[in-house]
Amino acid sequence: MRHVLILGGTTEGRALAEALVPSALRVTSSLAGRVAQPRLPAGEVRIGGFGGPDGLTAWLRAERVAAVVDATHPFAAGISRNAALAAAATGVPLLALRRPGWTPVAGDRWHPVPSLAAAAELLPGLGRRVFLTTGRQGIGTFAHLDGLHFLARSVDPPEPPLPSALEVLLDRGPFTLDDERALLREHRIDVLVTKDSGGAATAPKLTAARELGLPVVVVERPPVPAGVPVAPDVPGAVRWLAEMAG
Repeated sequence: MRHVLILGGTTEGRALAEALVPSALRVTSSLAGRVAQPRLPAGEVRIGGFGGPDGLTAWLRAERVAAVVDATHPFAAGISRNAALAAAATGVPLLALRRPGWTPVAGDRWHPVPSLAAAAELLPGLGRRVFLTTGRQGIGTFAHLDGLHFLARSVDPPEPPLPSALEVLLDRGPFTLDDERALLREHRIDVLVTKDSGGAATAPKLTAARELGLPVVVVERPPVPAGVPVAPDVPGAVRWLAEMAG
């Protein structure tokens, strides 16, 4: 039985596992373990890191993995880099499953930046009441901005350091446009900060910000490691796996 490893934790990773489990494959999804109660995919599941590229290399060999699909979050650059190194060391085919990024449309006031640090540097000139949707691990980047009020949304509570004026919403998408409109108005948000995660689950906040004329600081996603092929959706990943099987 051919063994496929999905580096998951995303909607696409779960959908790919669901699509593959009925087939004549052994499917293992690996989750980083950063969320307290993750949504578990179909098939076998392992939770936690591998121990860097060397640990992943050893795991691929020990488990006789025939193919790896990196369906991690577009900003999980560390595991994507480790996957590329392990795939090169073992000769195991590797595919990156990446949902397309968001594209600005007429009326958007986007400010693209290369990092969270660059977003923090830009913020004081854009607004005073900030809606942070960058994930709990990045909130500390804004801890030194004492003159701003932050509303942060994350699945689990963030850990220090944190901004002195911070309100946390514990929630998980998808979010509706009506909900996002109401949230921005209720909290008097005047600037939004987000990562270019892509996908539909959290995109309504961008529409709501556009309607209200709010500036949006968009952190650009890191590139996929050089030489790794990319599929934009689950059907593309399934086709790639079929091609790898010959």
